[in-house]
Amino acid sequence: MIARTLILLTALILSGCQNSTQIKPFPPKPDLPYDAWYIGLGTPTYMEAWVEQVDLTDVNDLMYEDVFGGIASTSTPPNNRGDAHGWPENPGPGSSFPMTGIDLPEKITVLWQSLAEPQAYRASFEVSAETRAEMLQPRLAYCAWRDEYETQYRDTIAIGVAPGGVVKAWLIGPCLDSIEIAHVQGEINPVGPYNGTSNGEFYRPPSPNAQHYIDTHGIPFGSW
Repeated sequence: MIARTLILLTALILSGCQNSTQIKPFPPKPDLPYDAWYIGLGTPTYMEAWVEQVDLTDVNDLMYEDVFGGIASTSTPPNNRGDAHGWPENPGPGSSFPMTGIDLPEKITVLWQSLAEPQAYRASFEVSAETRAEMLQPRLAYCAWRDEYETQYRDTIAIGVAPGGVVKAWLIGPCLDSIEIAHVQGEINPVGPYNGTSNGEFYRPPSPNAQHYIDTHGIPFGSW
């Protein structure tokens, strides 16, 4: 009886070892022509925002939570010298951060606070296969500030968040024209800022320059 038990235990151990060899390893380092791609965050002029978190799903169906966040890049010229309507024709990267070790994305989700209103929003957008293909394509670019041509990649997804829950995204490179890749309407986060953990308190009020513009001209909903 003891001998039979030992044989069964040995068989189970060997079976477990065989099964363990079939487990797929964690995906290797992404095969990209650069060290990392980037996510950038920005807003229309004066329409400041605090991005609580950015989540994404990559092409391997791996989910990454809170890969980036913080104050989105915003221009707030004094004395109302700016204009909050619309987006720049060729947006920059804004506040950007490298997605080191993460493969190209299939879906990106943003949770943010529109400080101008204030209101908390969330929105998601898909990143198409065509967009990812463009991120891997070398392009000859003219850099005016250096007065020379060089090969570059559109390796940054710049995300603009606006009052009313509007999100727009572009694919950009240092000296390359931007390509719009998404324009979606988000939704109000029903539990409020910080996913309901702040008793309804937002990150901060608008800065003095931003508040002065809002008091004078209001918020141009529908222009983004």
